[in-house]
Amino acid sequence: MLTIDEIRQAHERIADTLSPTPVLPEAFLSSAMSRRILLKCELFQQTGSFKPRGGLNWIRTAEDAELSRGLGAVSAGNHALGLAWAAQAVGVDVTIVMPESASDFKVQGTRHLGAEVILHGDINDAWELMHRLVEERGLTLVHPYDDLRVIAGQGTVGLEILEQVPEAGTLVCPVGGGGLIAGIAVAARALRPDIRIIGVEPEGAASMQAAWAHHGPYRLPSVETCAKSLGAAIVGEYTYPLCRQHVDALVTISEAAILQATQHLLTRTKLFAEPGAAVGIAALLEGRLPDPLPDGDIVLVITGGNMGLDELATLLPSK
Repeated sequence: MLTIDEIRQAHERIADTLSPTPVLPEAFLSSAMSRRILLKCELFQQTGSFKPRGGLNWIRTAEDAELSRGLGAVSAGNHALGLAWAAQAVGVDVTIVMPESASDFKVQGTRHLGAEVILHGDINDAWELMHRLVEERGLTLVHPYDDLRVIAGQGTVGLEILEQVPEAGTLVCPVGGGGLIAGIAVAARALRPDIRIIGVEPEGAASMQAAWAHHGPYRLPSVETCAKSLGAAIVGEYTYPLCRQHVDALVTISEAAILQATQHLLTRTKLFAEPGAAVGIAALLEGRLPDPLPDGDIVLVITGGNMGLDELATLLPSK
């Protein structure tokens, strides 16, 4: 379905525009665990998350007929920003349906990049509306995670990690719809078959866990989590089998643990990361990673940092 060669081609395709993001040491957790903990800081990518990788690879592999109809997408925010940014450079119209609970910071940022944003219901309602718009307007749907071109672009994160940290023993990645971890897992497994790959989901949006339990994508009736960037109600027809084949373990994290981890990133590492980016830290702080872990460094993907100051205020402990 997806090969390391396709991910390498995606890397070559986007490298002139998207620079590698840094890997930074996490001193507090490294000391506590007596091993090196490193953070792959995708919050420093264009638009503040890893999403432009997949969006730009999609745009640069699209046919003229796909682009000329205009693009449509559903997103809680980061895919909206990444796709709008990639499309703006080539003058392609984009319509994004976002759930009404979406961050105003992400909504306004997406509009600033020239996209039409429609706020509608919850994430399931947003998908229903987008499917209607695709039929009515003839839009080309760019799925936020269940598209092999998007997954290949996200997989470039995995290539960078193993180039920057060749001694990595464990990769820990947040999971929403599964596009990022699927791409990373294909790249990492091809280059380092012995590496451990662990996905982390919020308890209130554990769509990949549900898929594993039901042996295929299973739609959650509702999604409730502060980690809105991980709020996919169902994983993909591509992302599920890729993760089932290449991901070693999935863990879920409580809302309280996610908030604590977000505060940890703000205060201990000085990273302005959104809650969805903090779930790997939460898994470490809660001792939820499966034992034993292999030797080597533990690399956590910090997926994004898109939140406004009003959102930050809700994450801080009250006195």
